[in-house]
Amino acid sequence: MATGWRLATFNLESFDERASEPQAFANRVAALQPLLMQVDADVFCLQEVNAQEQGRKQPRVFQALDHLLAGTPYSRFYRSHSVNPHTMRPSDVHNLVTLSRWPIVQTQQLVHNFIPAWRMPASNFGAAGADVEICFDRPTLVSEIAKPGGALHILNMHLRAPRAAPLPQSGHGGHWTTNADWARGFYIAALKRQGQALEARLAIDAILDSDAGARIAVCGDLNAENFETPLRILRGVPDEGGPALLAARALTALELRLPQQRRFSVIHDRRPVLLDHILVSNSLESDCTGVEILNEELADEAHVIGPVAGSLHAPLIAKFRSK
Repeated sequence: MATGWRLATFNLESFDERASEPQAFANRVAALQPLLMQVDADVFCLQEVNAQEQGRKQPRVFQALDHLLAGTPYSRFYRSHSVNPHTMRPSDVHNLVTLSRWPIVQTQQLVHNFIPAWRMPASNFGAAGADVEICFDRPTLVSEIAKPGGALHILNMHLRAPRAAPLPQSGHGGHWTTNADWARGFYIAALKRQGQALEARLAIDAILDSDAGARIAVCGDLNAENFETPLRILRGVPDEGGPALLAARALTALELRLPQQRRFSVIHDRRPVLLDHILVSNSLESDCTGVEILNEELADEAHVIGPVAGSLHAPLIAKFRSK
């Protein structure tokens, strides 16, 4: 009898290991390991995985993640990860990591592959001097996984939070000098989020051009709820409806299967919000047998005092039947 499999996403919340804070790291591992085991994923998309220095001019490595996964089945999983597009090495903070029980046969990261970075005149922002470049904060990690029964195309994403981006002349350190500058920074942040969502949507359509029945999942911390623009772009569901071709290429947000009262992955100032998502193509949606969010122990991110033991995000899990 065929058994099912599980796909999950989890923001580890700036997961790091510092020699100066061994007890804090031990506390995080103690809090996170049982949760990872409860998730029991076959494919696991992680966000905010920091990489650690190993020596001067040496590439950073995922030492903290290795320690977290040690002694768990995930330590034997195949792994893909994002890199800094300028150095082609892991970044110090906020890397994407995809773990898979099955071989990862191809990895690509999207950083302005479909949507070029663009510049806006400094005069638009009330400043003199160089133009302002609008570019994405993090890559999108695309992994092709050789799952028995058919390949999986997994897009691991972490979109920018809806907070104002700094401008050349102000906003550094989170201190804004004028309301207008804050509004300009917030506008830039929206362009970044929506542009990266569009790039991922174009990548999805490129995959579907090659295989109309491709099994695609977009997983991650998208820093937006389902009614917001980035999610609407990614899902590709036109307001006006349209021919069957459009419905065939739309993605389904699996977390919408949950009752409304269970549909949250973060608590912000006493308000439950759904920022983490699993969006799938029709070929995967038809095989989904259940969805779960492990949000019972979530702390309110707006009222946390001191270091976070686990994460301020909850893991989101989708369960599928095997063919």
